[in-house]
Amino acid sequence: MPEFAALLEGYRRFRTDGYPRQKARYDHLVAEGQSPKLMIIGCSDSRVDPAQIFDVDPGEIFVVRNVAALVPPFETTPGQHGVSAAIEFAVQVLGVKQIVVMGHGMCGGCKAALTQEMHGNEPGAGGFVAQWIHLLDDAREPVAEKFGTESREAERAMELAAVRVSLANLRTFPWVADKEKSGEIKLRGTFFAISEGVLYHLEDESGEFEAVE
Repeated sequence: MPEFAALLEGYRRFRTDGYPRQKARYDHLVAEGQSPKLMIIGCSDSRVDPAQIFDVDPGEIFVVRNVAALVPPFETTPGQHGVSAAIEFAVQVLGVKQIVVMGHGMCGGCKAALTQEMHGNEPGAGGFVAQWIHLLDDAREPVAEKFGTESREAERAMELAAVRVSLANLRTFPWVADKEKSGEIKLRGTFFAISEGVLYHLEDESGEFEAVE
């Protein structure tokens, strides 16, 4: 199929140019293993690749991507806790020093949470997405009350609220909370506006998202 053929063409370019250029770095990563100091939790959206946006080399960031860049709260119930496992590995094994939650503009998951358009659907017809974005239920009400659910302003507010939700949920993980309290780890919120090509950072002092110069 043409899609995979295009992917292989990209691989061939990488083998011809990218890999030889980074050969020394790859050799080091093979010999020493990975030791990224920063974890990024981002959205699966194809337009917001953290490695591309932050222009980093292999081995610099440990990345987890999912619908709407969401972090579930800490829980020990049986299940497949993929995001929680990644957080555990990054913090407890790799020893990352910072965790960055990166939301983005035009996020389909946040829009679905805002409009509740997928609620009640069966798995395979939106049900899995609906269950996942239930994580934003508490954030939805104040956004909807202030902005409604149909405007771009409302969508943007929901996208920013989602970053705050994920940061709050990160702090429910005991080892994350302990390391943040001791200064061993820093939690950050960011937002990439696709339409502007601008990154916004959630400032500690103001509590607002401000454009990175």
